[in-house]
Parts: sequence; C-alpha cells; structure tokens
Amino acid sequence: MRLSVESVTKEFIAQHGKVLVLDKISLQIKPGEFVCFVGPSGCGKTTLLNLIAGLEQPTQGAIQKNGEKITAPGSDRVVIFQEAALFPWLNVIQNVEFGLVGRMEARKRHEIARALLNLVHLGRFEKAYVHQLSGGMKSRVAIARALALNPSVLLMDEPFAALDAQTRDILHEEIEEIWTKTKQTIIFVTHNVREAVRLGDRVFVFTARPGQIKKEFKIDLPRPRDTNSEAVVAYAKLIQQELREEIEKFLKEEVDSEWTLKKADFLRPAGIDLGSGI
Repeated sequence: MRLSVESVTKEFIAQHGKVLVLDKISLQIKPGEFVCFVGPSGCGKTTLLNLIAGLEQPTQGAIQKNGEKITAPGSDRVVIFQEAALFPWLNVIQNVEFGLVGRMEARKRHEIARALLNLVHLGRFEKAYVHQLSGGMKSRVAIARALALNPSVLLMDEPFAALDAQTRDILHEEIEEIWTKTKQTIIFVTHNVREAVRLGDRVFVFTARPGQIKKEFKIDLPRPRDTNSEAVVAYAKLIQQELREEIEKFLKEEVDSEWTLKKADFLRPAGIDLGSGI
C-alpha cells in the first residue's frame, strides 16, 4: 500500500493560542518499505504517525493510501504504542485475539492467535497474564495482536524505548524477521539513532517544532545489521550531526536561551539516544 503525505500542516489549540506542530510535510512511502522518523521531542513525529493512522486529521494538506484520502482509522493501519496497552484481565492469547472478535468464529481466531504467538516465540505463554510477563514479552504480545489484523501498515511509536539494550537487540531481530516474512510497510518512530539505522530502509530527520523534513537518509547497508557495527555507527554519526542543531534549537526555546550541546556532558556519544528523555 503506497502512502503519500502531501503538504501536511497540523495545528493544535493550546491555552495560549495555536501551536504549529507540523509545517508542510511531504513524503512518499513505498509498499513494503521500513521507514524511521527521528527528531527532537515535540517535533511532530508521533503526530504524523497519528495522522497516517487516521486518529487525527491534518489542518491543511492530505494523506493518501493508494490514491484515496485517509479520513478515519482502519484495520489496514495499526498502531503499536510505546506502552503495550494490553488488557490485564485477559490472558496472552485472548489479548492477541481481541481485534478479531466478531470478525470470525472462535476456532479460527484461536488458530491465528496461536500461529502469531509462535511467530514471536511466545507459544508457551498463551495462558499467562500480563502481570506475569517481562517488558520484552509484553512488546511481543502487542506485535502479535497488531499482526492479527493483517494490516498493510504497522505504525510503531517508540515500541522498544523502555526496554534494556539486550532485549531491544533481540526484538530488532524479530521485527526484521516478521517484516521480511509479511512484506508489510513499517513506519517506526524512535529517538534512538542507531535503532533507526539498524532497522530502516530510509531515515527521515525532523527539524525542531514546527516539524519539517530536514533530511532523508537512505540506509544502503545489507541485512541483517549489527547495531554496533562500524557501518551502522558511521550512519548514526551522520544523522546525529543533523540532529544536534535541531535539539539545540529546542532546548534554547524550551529550557535556556544560552543552552548548547557543548554544555551537555551527560549526552551519550555516537547517537545512542540523542533526544531521548528531552
């Protein structure tokens, strides 16, 4: 499913007046592409994801799928949020089946859910409840629940941000394996520059608010990729250079007009999480 974002602007009404979040964003996403968005906090990455999902409507411009304007949510575009948002009163397989209730008979729902749990390596935990799962396991369940709807597009909003590095690396491998098998289009929002390079065919760097596309990077590396490889680190450094100025703009506006990245000794090198937590 081809996605087209055409001169999209988004404003929100705040207590002190209108806030321009996105300003004339235009981009094209091909079927089966894995695209990552990176940028300073508040630059509109998640807002654009919500617009593509149909959860919000643009103030100006349009978003189209295969030439048809997106005006509402649809099962062809499923969002996976930073928090897994699982239902604690349901067990794992019931959570995965949830979106299929009313669409097919129980036996068929169960077959689909069990196959997807096996795909994300959770087949032995189908009867477990949410409080019995680790963070990585909850993320796997959320992915399986999204896949149950067989969407054309997966919209992933920092789904691994709260996980430790080892678990995140494992999930990178698994989401790439799923993407290879399903050929779905994936749009992935992250603050982690190396994560974007590890996963993306293309990485779009956003400016500070109002968000615009500052630069597009085509990641011309073979798969699978190692997050710590020299090639991934080299791409991450290039993207980090583009982000430094934007994060500095954000912090001067929101925190301190004299703030510079040179003063921020606490920031990690090599773009590990540039912009995270800001």
